[in-house]
Amino acid sequence: MDTHTSRRWYALATVSAAQFLAVADAFIVNVAIPAIRTDLHASGAAIEAVIAVYQITYAALVITGGRLGDIFGRKRIFLFGVMGFTLASLWCGLAPNATMLILARAVQGATAALMVPQVLASIHTLFPDAARARAFSIFGLAIGLGAAVGFMAGGWLVTLDLAGMGWRAIFCVNVPIGLAIAGAAAVLMPALPRVANTRLDVPGAAVLLLGLLGLIVPLMLGREFDWPWWTWLMIAAGIAALAGFLRLERRVAHPLIDLSLLVDRVFLFGMAATACFFLGNLSFYFVLTLYMQNGLGFSAYNAALTVLPLSCAFVIGTRLSGGRLIEGCLVQALGLAATAALVATIPQPTMWMLMATLAVFGYGQGMVLAPLFSTVLTNVRHAHAGSGAGILTTTQQIANGSGVVIVGAVYLSVHTLHGDQAAVLTSLAVLACTIAGTIVALATCGWAARSPAPGMQSGSPAE
Repeated sequence: MDTHTSRRWYALATVSAAQFLAVADAFIVNVAIPAIRTDLHASGAAIEAVIAVYQITYAALVITGGRLGDIFGRKRIFLFGVMGFTLASLWCGLAPNATMLILARAVQGATAALMVPQVLASIHTLFPDAARARAFSIFGLAIGLGAAVGFMAGGWLVTLDLAGMGWRAIFCVNVPIGLAIAGAAAVLMPALPRVANTRLDVPGAAVLLLGLLGLIVPLMLGREFDWPWWTWLMIAAGIAALAGFLRLERRVAHPLIDLSLLVDRVFLFGMAATACFFLGNLSFYFVLTLYMQNGLGFSAYNAALTVLPLSCAFVIGTRLSGGRLIEGCLVQALGLAATAALVATIPQPTMWMLMATLAVFGYGQGMVLAPLFSTVLTNVRHAHAGSGAGILTTTQQIANGSGVVIVGAVYLSVHTLHGDQAAVLTSLAVLACTIAGTIVALATCGWAARSPAPGMQSGSPAE
């Protein structure tokens, strides 16, 4: 395909819509949790699993999903992932009990792991020129809006109770959207060339899956079970499996990931920045949900409405970013500080007060998220765009899940001892630390880009 034609922008809109859908589904469930728990008579552990299992299967399979796109063609795997995600969403909406909903969410996460890596990889390949920054800006906009809109849509759909479906509407709404994306992708998405003479490293994929599950499952569910001994054993086994995975990959003819990525300093520090940034991403909305609905007594509808200015500010920040990532982090920190000052001085802030400080945070978030992926993926070779995107997305999902566990544990622990106000202030302090980590990693990434290692080229990716 001629990358200078307008068709690639239509393809970008299509794959970005899929990215939006996948992110929105990670957030949309949070606001609907009380309704789901009541309707299905679910236990606390089951409800936590409804949220966690999506992240678990998503993160554990996304590198394999990216590699499958390299091998079998990104368009084919993307379409398979979109249709699978659509059917899994329908399954979620029709689930008669909590166990069935958990299984459906696992499938939903697995199919998202097939779909999402093809988005980044397609952008990376279709936009090798100066338009790449703009393309990644649109991609970042899809992620940020997916988070904010997912949060809002969950509250509104539950409140509106469309056709008497209640919480089931948050999943069933994906069906027509997924079908529309699949139809558009079939027509607009180019059949990008596959990587020649490559096959899937099945043993490597299996070891990676076991290693990531060993890390992610205890992090997601350990707090619910009060961190028994087997959670620590699973973490140790997961670390050992991941170390074994790296050794295995050096011995096989067709490794699952491009091992050169692991010695690229720009990519590594970019991954560190991504991890720090997303540690505070989903966890911010999780804490916000707990504080607004439990601490301030907001309804699901009002909680969703409070986040609306954040979404609008995010869009503006994305458009005006100009690649100023560190400045964006500082604006985020200013938004957190303003929110903390508001909570500390006014025990019961209104939704209108929160809107202003959250908008500042959203603007800074938009400034960072869009150019962040472009920065990290700049040096990834086109032939390994799928595995590079998979590694980056895995980092993102593990950070999202870990952030919810860490910051959520801080909030709930402090809340038990000192109440809502102290809990949210402590959580905001932890989130400020994640922003500080992002700034350090970005500054180091910039230094590494200016000082490439011997024998390495910094700049345009090689074929």
